[in-house]
Amino acid sequence: MDLLNTLVDKGLRRELPTREEALAVLATSDDELLDVVAAAGKVRRQWFGRRVKLNYLVNLKSGLCPEDCSYCSQRLGSTAGILKYTWLKPEEASQAAAAGVAGGAKRVCLVASGRGPTDRDVDRVGKTIAAIKEQNEGVEVCACLGLLSDGQAERLRDAGADAYNHNLNTSEATYGQITKTHTYADRVDTVQKAHGAGLSACSGLIAGMGESDEDLVDVVFSLRELDADSVPVNFLIPFEGTPLAKEWNLTPQRCLRILAMARFVCPDVEVRLAGGREVHLRSMQPLALHIVNSIFLGDYLTSEGQAGQADLDMIADAGFEVEGAGTSTLPAHRSDALAAATAGGCGSNGGASLCGSGAPAEGDEAAGCGSACGGCSGHAPAAPTSAPVQAEAGEVRPELVAVRRRGAGTDVAPNA
Repeated sequence: MDLLNTLVDKGLRRELPTREEALAVLATSDDELLDVVAAAGKVRRQWFGRRVKLNYLVNLKSGLCPEDCSYCSQRLGSTAGILKYTWLKPEEASQAAAAGVAGGAKRVCLVASGRGPTDRDVDRVGKTIAAIKEQNEGVEVCACLGLLSDGQAERLRDAGADAYNHNLNTSEATYGQITKTHTYADRVDTVQKAHGAGLSACSGLIAGMGESDEDLVDVVFSLRELDADSVPVNFLIPFEGTPLAKEWNLTPQRCLRILAMARFVCPDVEVRLAGGREVHLRSMQPLALHIVNSIFLGDYLTSEGQAGQADLDMIADAGFEVEGAGTSTLPAHRSDALAAATAGGCGSNGGASLCGSGAPAEGDEAAGCGSACGGCSGHAPAAPTSAPVQAEAGEVRPELVAVRRRGAGTDVAPNA
């Protein structure tokens, strides 16, 4: 298939596909699906081999958010039956993080609901980062606290944060239909603040909110332009009690096409299979590992994920290996640029474009993008509690959503 051969060639050179090529990936037929996965797999293996990075979410503060993001179970006015609690103490967060690290997680993602942190909140999170790093040698920490004010990204970096997550979620053209209490430009500004402070920038999307193919391509192209090191791809779980409760628009095949499109557009970054994978990909999750190089281990923010051991078994059975703490996630050309940015406090584009529109520089290795916390938005992924049946358009399937009742903020251990 000429399209896929072209996309593989461009991916190996870190060359940006055209919008028409990206849209064509989303328009491929089910008969071509395995060819699409195989082509994306060639690009994935060039930059990341057969490694899978594990990430673990710790929900520092749950619920009661003043923002109105339509997808979120923690939104203003949500009646979803989620856990609600204020800030975890540093030792509580560190204990929760240790469970994920024990299960093989290389990065801990610290998430707090709300519009954005106060300076006091940044201090609080700084103490939590210190506690986690003191007890878990070599662990990476990503913060996801909402919209950042001037100087806060630098303070998080100085406190030991390695990365910052803030998802764009959808295209600029449709953002106002999803959220009205802040703007798409606000989100872009926060990603740029994090990047400018030398933090590894993590920003992704949520698919399945009624967007068009054009919207999906727009947001992924925007993420490449922002030069995010990590692109988490979430698949909407329509929680009862939220405005998008009836949006069941995804099939496993469409999810795989979306992941492949993201890989072709952002070939050398950490594409993370994030929220909703258990519900929407179901038995086809192992195929996604041929496209992505990163997943979350265990539970999510306000819903329960697949058991951690099941994730580890899936990785091994599919012929992949868990990425070790001593291995750089990023390919050499990106990790070197990130290290220089961290040392020098680069601007939002830090000199050379990391996402790369040209061929690898001489001496670059096809090593293993790492960054952060994919799915760290308020979007709450979930897992099936029984074997799901394909929903009719608009049909509500609340039995697919297992609201989180264990882990941080509870007396019940997480499942990692």
